[in-house]
Amino acid sequence: MPSIRVNENLHIVLWLVKDLAWLMELRILGAVMIPPTLVMAFFIAWQCRAERRELVHAVAVILWILANSTWMIGDFYLDERGHGLSQAFFLGGLALLAAYYLVVLPLDQRRRNARATNG
Repeated sequence: MPSIRVNENLHIVLWLVKDLAWLMELRILGAVMIPPTLVMAFFIAWQCRAERRELVHAVAVILWILANSTWMIGDFYLDERGHGLSQAFFLGGLALLAAYYLVVLPLDQRRRNARATNG
């Protein structure tokens, strides 16, 4: 099975093609690139599920792609409606990362410090 890094590199290519299609207003190509980009993002999240830090970031990337994709579809097909849903996905990703860095990570550090002191 390819390493996570190899899959991340392929994922970047898919994502860039999707966003380039958006920039160039290639509606069909942009829409067609959403599923493989998301599938690869989910696959990467699955691959790194054993490491919480990596999984949190992978899920944030999924939310970013969902935000980006709904924004693109809104621009292409809905007269720029759909920005609210896009914002919700962006905010979800930011909230996930904020919770991880401001709550989970400090708690984990305190637990490690307590074990080191008591151990």
